Amino acid sequence: MARKKLPHPPPDQQPHEGRRNFLKQSSILTALAVTPASLLKAAELKLDEKAATYFEQVPLSLEINGKTHKLSVEPRVSLLDLLREQLGQTGTKKGCDHGQCGACTVHVNGKRVLSCLSLAVMQDGKKVTTIEGLEDGDKLHPMQEAFIKHDGFQCGYCTPGQIMSGIACIREGHANSEEEIREYMSGNICRCGAYPNIVKAIAEVKKGGQKV
Repeated sequence: MARKKLPHPPPDQQPHEGRRNFLKQSSILTALAVTPASLLKAAELKLDEKAATYFEQVPLSLEINGKTHKLSVEPRVSLLDLLREQLGQTGTKKGCDHGQCGACTVHVNGKRVLSCLSLAVMQDGKKVTTIEGLEDGDKLHPMQEAFIKHDGFQCGYCTPGQIMSGIACIREGHANSEEEIREYMSGNICRCGAYPNIVKAIAEVKKGGQKV
């Protein structure tokens, strides 16, 4: 005698569906419980002009490679992101973004600065020089020429920061020996290991007495 098949319960009464709905609802309630009220309020803003101006914009005046820029930026924007994303100065590289590799080194009023750790608004009224600002027309800066001559780079990613730090190293009076150059260039990391050639390039520029 054939066994009589029991009818399946309707979809809304399936056991696994009830369990799934319970988990979904629990997850939503948990997320809402731990979300700060300020974020919940911000989420209610529509994608209109109000949302676009949710973050405060601060006026900023900077001289970048000899050209003055009048800008409006968020207070949280780093100098590195301003240079790369808003001003197109992509020669300055984003490496670790934590101030540990030196790839983002630029000059601010002639002194080297880690642009990933510097807020753009802190540089108001100052002069910023990036790797793009070193050339004089088609003529390379002496440090750039020395890096090419001594093969001071391999992949080249760290090279802009190395060159900017190398120039600063001479300006600061810390390029009087290879040992001193290594010490004061230690904040710039080269993952390809071109350190001996970098030191030679800086030492040659220092010895040649070229204006940096």
